[in-house]
Amino acid sequence: MRVSVCPDPPPGWLALAGGPGLRHLGFSAGSPRVVPPGGQERGGARGADEDLTARQQLPRCLSPETMPEGLLWLGLTLLGALQTQARDSTPNRIPAPPLSKVPLQPNFQDDQFQGKWYVVGLAGNAVSKEDLGQFKMYTTNYELKEDRSYNVTSTLLKDQGCDYFVRTFVPTSQPGQYSLGNIKSYSGLQSYTVRVTATNYNQYAIVFFKKVVQNQEYFKTTLYGRTKELSPELKENFTRFAKSLGLADDHIFFPVPIDKCIDDE
Repeated sequence: MRVSVCPDPPPGWLALAGGPGLRHLGFSAGSPRVVPPGGQERGGARGADEDLTARQQLPRCLSPETMPEGLLWLGLTLLGALQTQARDSTPNRIPAPPLSKVPLQPNFQDDQFQGKWYVVGLAGNAVSKEDLGQFKMYTTNYELKEDRSYNVTSTLLKDQGCDYFVRTFVPTSQPGQYSLGNIKSYSGLQSYTVRVTATNYNQYAIVFFKKVVQNQEYFKTTLYGRTKELSPELKENFTRFAKSLGLADDHIFFPVPIDKCIDDE
């Protein structure tokens, strides 16, 4: 199934996902506006079970006006749901490092970085192995635009269907560092920064994400690969980097490689 983009969507629209484990990565269930390919838009609140069933068949678009306080942390990720994170946060949450302490890829080449990346490793202060279990690998595709921003699309397998998450990363004055486009559309989100820490462009990349939600800081780092498998040395380097940010083993994991959805693009 290919994603059906709403005609001329306003900046900040996201595709919607849900499910218990995905909330910790910034994918949250809500009340989507459903747009079947070639069909008419349907709106309104729906139950969780109905939403999970529909997701196997239809792509969705979610506007800033109707979306819950959730955001892809994917940068995801990017990019947990904002309300869930704020509610579940504790004084013991690992503090986010200042950006000045996070390396930035020298002489970053945005044209070489674009393209498809597999998410081979993931670590963060709002994710844990207990929450995510056997989380499946997903992909993130960076499409460079004329204004040097990226259209960023993540593709995941969920309930035997394919989910797509779309957002925009806008370049800052520092090459290799980006902010989330149209950030004012996201309730409670005060800042969102993406920082390419290290990459050789044709094999791997390590990317750092940091956001501030209702005065609380959350961060994650991802290990990207142009292929699903990376060398043990690269994985060890990623683990060391994650631990240098204060993360423990429970906050570092490597998604299970799959074929469906992420190789259907």
